[in-house]
Amino acid sequence: MQTRSDVSDKVIHFTSGEPDAAFSKLHSIIAERRLVAGNLIIRGGYRCVCFTEAPLSAVANGFVNRIPWNRYAPFGLMFYKTWIFARGGRPVIYQPACDFEGLPAEIRWRHVRYEPITNPPIDFTWEREWRLPCDELTFSPAEPVIVVPNGEWVSYLLDVHSSEQDMVVEAYETAFEREIAEQLRNPFRWRIVTLG
Repeated sequence: MQTRSDVSDKVIHFTSGEPDAAFSKLHSIIAERRLVAGNLIIRGGYRCVCFTEAPLSAVANGFVNRIPWNRYAPFGLMFYKTWIFARGGRPVIYQPACDFEGLPAEIRWRHVRYEPITNPPIDFTWEREWRLPCDELTFSPAEPVIVVPNGEWVSYLLDVHSSEQDMVVEAYETAFEREIAEQLRNPFRWRIVTLG
């Protein structure tokens, strides 16, 4: 693919909520190594994992709003589009609500309402959304890159991991010698990128 500043070869799944809650969601996703699908705003009740294909540079400059009502927080997981595509992920189809029934049933999960000439206009095209129809998306540390707001959150994430591993070692130390228990410490295997 040709390199362009307005096109990305990756998609990002963002968490939601205030920073502490959004980080907690991200931490749970990483621990479980899965994204659970939802259907809250998907017409037809289809279950999908949702992403944005907005380039990281565009996301850093305002995709994640800092106002209270926005559902996106600056924490998430970034995957290569090709990896998501191979699992059935596709860009959504922005169209009027009346076009939903005209879509073949097997792709209706891709429908997103787009009616820019109504009052008020309905336009979510800025999300540049991709969806993956599934109940959950499982992954290993090799597939995604963790997205956090800045270096402070990187340090916090690494500190949380280190503290958890300290507890693991302490638990094993009740049954094994310290040297053996230390061998059960898991290194942090994830890649991380910051928005700022």
